[in-house]
Amino acid sequence: MLLLSTVVDISTESFKRHFRELMRLFHQTLEDHDNPLVVFYTIQTLTAVVSYMGTDEMNMMRPMIPKLLIAIQALIQHNQDQASEAMEVFDELMESEVSIIVPYLSQIVHFCLEIAANPVLGDNLRVKALSCVSFLIKLKGKAVMKQKLLPSILNVLYPIMCAPPPEGEMDPEDLDLDDDIEDEVEAQTPKHFSAQVIDMLALHLPPEKLFSQLTPLMEPALRSENPYERKAGLMSMAVLAEGCADHIRQKHLHPMLQCMCQALADQSQVVRNAALFALGQFSEFLQPDISKYSDEIMPLLLNYLGTIDNSKGGHLTKAYYALENFVENLGKKIEPYLPTLMDRMLTALCSTSSSRVKELAVSAIGAIASAAKEALLPYFQAVIVQLKGYLVNTSEELRQVQIQSLETLGVLARTIGKDVFLPLSEECCQLGLNLIDHVDDPDLRRCTYSLFAALSVVMGPGMAPHLEKMTTVMLLSIKSTEGVTAHYDNDSKTFLLLDDDLDEDEPITEEEEEEDDADITGFSVENAYLDEKEDACDALGEISVNSGAAFMPYMESCFEEIFRITDYPHVNVRKSAYEAVGQLCCALYKVAQENPTDQNLEGFQKLLAMVFPNYLKTIHEEKDRLVVMTILESMNNVLKNCKGDALKEPGRLDEICKAIRNVLQKKTTCQDPENDETESDEEQEAEYDSMLLEYAGEGIPLLAAAVGGQIFAPYFAGFLPLLLSKTKPSCTVAEKSFAIGSIAETVQAIGPATVQFVPRLLPMLQAGARDTDDEVRSNSVFGIGVLAEQGKEAIFEHYPSLLSILSSIIAREQNRRVVDNVCGAVSRMMMTNLAGVPVEQVFPVLVRSLPLKEDLEENVTVFNCITFMYKNNSNQVIRHLQQLLVVFGEVIGTEQLKEESQNSLLLLLKDISQRFPQEFHNALISISQDTAKKLTALVSS
Repeated sequence: MLLLSTVVDISTESFKRHFRELMRLFHQTLEDHDNPLVVFYTIQTLTAVVSYMGTDEMNMMRPMIPKLLIAIQALIQHNQDQASEAMEVFDELMESEVSIIVPYLSQIVHFCLEIAANPVLGDNLRVKALSCVSFLIKLKGKAVMKQKLLPSILNVLYPIMCAPPPEGEMDPEDLDLDDDIEDEVEAQTPKHFSAQVIDMLALHLPPEKLFSQLTPLMEPALRSENPYERKAGLMSMAVLAEGCADHIRQKHLHPMLQCMCQALADQSQVVRNAALFALGQFSEFLQPDISKYSDEIMPLLLNYLGTIDNSKGGHLTKAYYALENFVENLGKKIEPYLPTLMDRMLTALCSTSSSRVKELAVSAIGAIASAAKEALLPYFQAVIVQLKGYLVNTSEELRQVQIQSLETLGVLARTIGKDVFLPLSEECCQLGLNLIDHVDDPDLRRCTYSLFAALSVVMGPGMAPHLEKMTTVMLLSIKSTEGVTAHYDNDSKTFLLLDDDLDEDEPITEEEEEEDDADITGFSVENAYLDEKEDACDALGEISVNSGAAFMPYMESCFEEIFRITDYPHVNVRKSAYEAVGQLCCALYKVAQENPTDQNLEGFQKLLAMVFPNYLKTIHEEKDRLVVMTILESMNNVLKNCKGDALKEPGRLDEICKAIRNVLQKKTTCQDPENDETESDEEQEAEYDSMLLEYAGEGIPLLAAAVGGQIFAPYFAGFLPLLLSKTKPSCTVAEKSFAIGSIAETVQAIGPATVQFVPRLLPMLQAGARDTDDEVRSNSVFGIGVLAEQGKEAIFEHYPSLLSILSSIIAREQNRRVVDNVCGAVSRMMMTNLAGVPVEQVFPVLVRSLPLKEDLEENVTVFNCITFMYKNNSNQVIRHLQQLLVVFGEVIGTEQLKEESQNSLLLLLKDISQRFPQEFHNALISISQDTAKKLTALVSS
């Protein structure tokens, strides 16, 4: 069997015609439990041939699954390492033909759980078993729920997570280690991996179902006297944050945050560590809702940071992790804490000798800058002085500080303001290019590429002199095989591709290459080199858009290399490549609009002819949801920027609509379509499954805007039943909000062609306007406004009932976004059919509700309405002139108004001052002096 295993592994393809005979043989050898090596090599051979099997062989393989479980169980008694390796057969089956496993899903899961729960077995084998469970959840989460396996999984995971480490030891993540070995403690222990399995459950199961089973385990653990059980409860909350974000926001955020804040004062360091991690996770995934608690959380974090000994490396890292994630999205709420934060960070940079503390402080400054933006200006020079010192330092000890300084410099370039950073930008370009020339480090290159992308925001076409060198080094990173390790049958034989000892100029013959590859069993890539490729793609995409025509000489070579890696094995590299090719399309389109030569226009269509078929094929075939989401987002970005010019190719509109419809009907590979035969529309979904539908739905109004209402109306008729099915009372808030929002935006885009859809849409929007959720109400009210605007006469008879709904909302509404959307809807209704609105009652309420606070996009509509009223019923405007001048004074000259609206308001003010000078004067003297002075100056200009 050893010989057979070796030969088949080397030349699997040539054995395909013998697979049936091999299957019959394996059925026998798998039962030879008295010869463990025969069993082991049988499974090794099976693992090698799985991905080459056809339907007939798979059918022969199916009844072999129970034999495999018994055989591996026998191997465990003989050699745990071999048993762990043998379990790779399940990975291969899941990757190649997961449907073969589904009938035995319960047996496999219980088999793996039995191994994971046995503390006598080695960590590697237990982790391998948990890994199989995790992979099955990812691929067949719905089947896990249907077969009621969740309680069994959680009842095994939780005791593992709660178990204390051996006496006198600590869990690796709780050790306070020296800086240089801190990154090496991410040991894959059963306890560590059990948390990852709960993370996978959160990503792939409906949150309501998961919480109902997990809460009875989590709550007692949080109240336990045992610190390791309290830690397990906090770790559970932490890993739920990404996959169950909406559910936590709506139902659990405040009590969970209270629990974390209390745990920060726990007497056990182990529990405090877990609380910091949980708070960091919540801060990362539950924005902006968590920022509302800044007044409670910021003082706690600042006080906590002040009590930590800087020598406690691991613990300090966790505290900074929580702080960074929390402050990064605070916006203006950071300002009261800015002096304390910056004093602490600058002091740490100046006073400590620890490179780890410096690195953490530099990273924190980047997070603070993201929130503070221009408010960081008083500290800008002091920060730049510190960063420059690290960037020119050649000491290897400070390498990580140097790398972090590049990242923070990029954040400052994006946030501090173009005028402030522009004088430094040329020096930063040279600094980055010099570092790449002199330091061979993938992390440093990665952060330098991110800096270049940030500088392109500031410099735009001014980057032209540096683009040749920048694109050259980034393309080298994309093409590089550095960091790729080939693994051979003999574990001691590994080599690095493009090793310095290899003579790259020496030709390798085909025979030699086949001979070399024969022993290779697989490849692995160091994460740093994957991150480098990812950031190179991201940077090239952004630079191409920002630098315009200056990028054109490098467009073709960049596109070719990035497009080539859209099928790269690593998910994050694929995502970045797909996003970058979309940005390159947008960049070329922008240049073609500014300089519409035949070459530019043809080049744009040539790119689309490659990108769109690739996008659409991958949407259907890709297994990973996140990749499909990235493609949908990138495709939407191309449609938004390039509009109808992206859809000139005959049949492309049909193909895109078909792809979106397939996603909405859950027919793509990543949605596990085989499982949906027994699934009803009422069945709950994982949040990420719903999010995938949202990404698809966002393309519908963009397509409508690109081709126009008359062309798109038949397509919208096809989408409408799918969208309306997501607005039922039984649907989740996220589903209703997404569907109503997509419908409303599409109505706005298709214009007068909306009329035919009024009978189907109006009842749904009226019901949505009465929903208990703020976002659903807000989207429904917006929909009522645009339906009235576009439906015109078809809506006139419904004005009384619609105005009654809007009036009852604004009378009691607490949510400002909903109020803003009511203002927008009423404004649209007045401009569309003034005779149908009781202006004497409605206009005063509109004025009292201004200025808008949250949905500032509606400012255009509202101020257009005021101008419209002035032209058609000037008495109403003059009667409320005092209130309106206060509103005008508050919004003119701010970012709340677009330039077009600013100019329109100025013309209105000037006309009022000339036609109604006395009324204008009386209104001015009755408002604040500052506002009056501002408006007088504007009228006089």
